[in-house]
Amino acid sequence: MKSKIKLDSIDRKILEILQSNAKITNANLAERIGLSPAPTLERVKKLENSGIIKSYHAKLDIETVGLGVSTFVMVSLKGHNKDNIDMFISSINKIEEIIECHHITGSGDFILKIISSDIGTYQRLMLEKVSNIDVVDNMQSMVILSTFKDSKVMPIP
Repeated sequence: MKSKIKLDSIDRKILEILQSNAKITNANLAERIGLSPAPTLERVKKLENSGIIKSYHAKLDIETVGLGVSTFVMVSLKGHNKDNIDMFISSINKIEEIIECHHITGSGDFILKIISSDIGTYQRLMLEKVSNIDVVDNMQSMVILSTFKDSKVMPIP
């Protein structure tokens, strides 16, 4: 488990602002937090180097780029040993349509978020790739009909 890094109020404000707008200029960020540009840039670099800020991304409109079907798939493995888990993770990391994978508790072992262009493409993906992973025992698909909240902004404690 990673150790928690102590953040002060300025660090928190920087993280809140960057989560909402990662393209903000350093000068604008400095103005909003009340510091000059040089120490602001130092603080951002510190947050990046410590691993708190992992990366910056553009959030795409999935329908506009032609990815109209999103699903969650709960997956159970044939066994819960390290080799099976490692094989599963290695296999799903090679499938670009799987955009999230979470190890979970409950009736399944993993939950995947999958995006595809249409239901036929999704069906082929499941039949030809996901169900062919040797350690997969059972899958339960849930098609996402509507999304009402899709935030990547985390509350900063």
